[in-house]
Amino acid sequence: MVKIKKIDIYILKQFLGYFFMTFFICILILLMQFTWKHLTELIGKGVGWDVLGEFFVYATFTVVPMALPLAILLAALMTFGNLGEHFELTAMKSAGISLFRIMRGLIVFISFVCIGAFFFSNNVLPISQTKLWTLIFSLKQKSPEFDIPEGEFYTGINGVNLYVRHKDTAKKLLKDLMIYDYTNGFENATVTVADSGRVQFTADKKFLKLSLYNGESFENLKQQAFSSSSNSIPYRRETFQSKELMIDFNSDFNRYDESILKDQHVSKNIVQLTATIDSVSKIIKARGNEQAHDIVDNQYFGGRNNVGDIAALETKKIKLEKDPDSLFLKLSQPKMEEAMMLARQKVQEMKDKIDYNKVMLDEPSYYVRRHQIEWHRKFTLSFACLIFFFIGAPLGAIIRKGGLGLPVVISVLMFIVYYIIDNTGYKMAREGIWIAYQGMWLSSAILLPVGLFLTYKAVTDATLFRSEQYVKIFDQFKNFISKLRGNFYSYDTSNHKSE
Repeated sequence: MVKIKKIDIYILKQFLGYFFMTFFICILILLMQFTWKHLTELIGKGVGWDVLGEFFVYATFTVVPMALPLAILLAALMTFGNLGEHFELTAMKSAGISLFRIMRGLIVFISFVCIGAFFFSNNVLPISQTKLWTLIFSLKQKSPEFDIPEGEFYTGINGVNLYVRHKDTAKKLLKDLMIYDYTNGFENATVTVADSGRVQFTADKKFLKLSLYNGESFENLKQQAFSSSSNSIPYRRETFQSKELMIDFNSDFNRYDESILKDQHVSKNIVQLTATIDSVSKIIKARGNEQAHDIVDNQYFGGRNNVGDIAALETKKIKLEKDPDSLFLKLSQPKMEEAMMLARQKVQEMKDKIDYNKVMLDEPSYYVRRHQIEWHRKFTLSFACLIFFFIGAPLGAIIRKGGLGLPVVISVLMFIVYYIIDNTGYKMAREGIWIAYQGMWLSSAILLPVGLFLTYKAVTDATLFRSEQYVKIFDQFKNFISKLRGNFYSYDTSNHKSE
């Protein structure tokens, strides 16, 4: 039976306190950033708190892959920085305990976190992303909340602008209304003005009912067919004491079915992604072979230069000249124009065929690349957690600063570098410039040597971030330059005396 040492429990308690705190902070910051990005889908739609709560829950699960590595980096930095600042690391090392032994308990814990992160990204993340993006698509189609302002146009109704000068809330009456209806186009607009009116929804909440009093309307009739000899534009003008308008305005929140994303990469796990990649790759290979055979058979060997044509030329004793320009110049002017027209038509047909073949291969190739990227992303999340721990722990032991000051600055800078590299690799893989695994593992390949280097420096008690060390190096460099200048000056003086 494995017995857990007190030192492991102590280090783990220190780490877990910082980890849960930083993880919550990272989730909150990333959730704010994600909400700000989709603010237009949330504000002014009149949805209930249950829908907003559902959005934030799914968004929280979605930002976990970004928050988890950052929280591990920051927690490791703060833990070992705090231990170093209070000379606890020094006491442990003086007792003969190596840094690897101090980190052993946390390495085991982070290993379990990496395994849990993989299962989260493989099983939980596809479900949460499917529900989140289905909800976002539904919110995008939701009509804005009907709230007419005073003294300005309300543009929340498609094709209709509504202006109200004053609202009588006691009588639920709108004063001095002006309605511009562009549903039939700007040239066929309908303008309606009224002294007052009321607004209410129909029972099914799919139409807006406007009851107008004491007004008139102007309608352009240009869309109707009239005699072409007349240059005047017909119109209709109507004066009314009361009038009702029905405007299409669906205020209900209609949720899309989650099946619209069933074929997208965000909704699939490892097994489904692998099956899709294999099946679509076979389709791409079959299409490529078919296009290659078509080009070879119809454009080259099976086209102008097939065996039948060559035999016919030999039978007719036609002598082919090596220079095609000489054949073209022997033609008459009408024949030259006809040959040029046929050549241009042939080139256009070949170009259209190439463009069609490109589209037939580009679409499934892009589809496969997105699935391959998502397949590798399941593993890069877990590996990033491990890499960031081996960056944060030795870095904290080297800088020996705890709290939320310097560790936060270093963590943010490291994570920005990671994000830039990871996003660059992702875009390269998405556009097909790099292979999927090259783009998705780029950040890990760059940061892994950094983690190993920092771990080596921490184990050997390197003074990597001590200002005294850099001042000493600078003084040595300055002395070297001064000595070099002195040697050069003495050499120049001796040469001058010899002359």
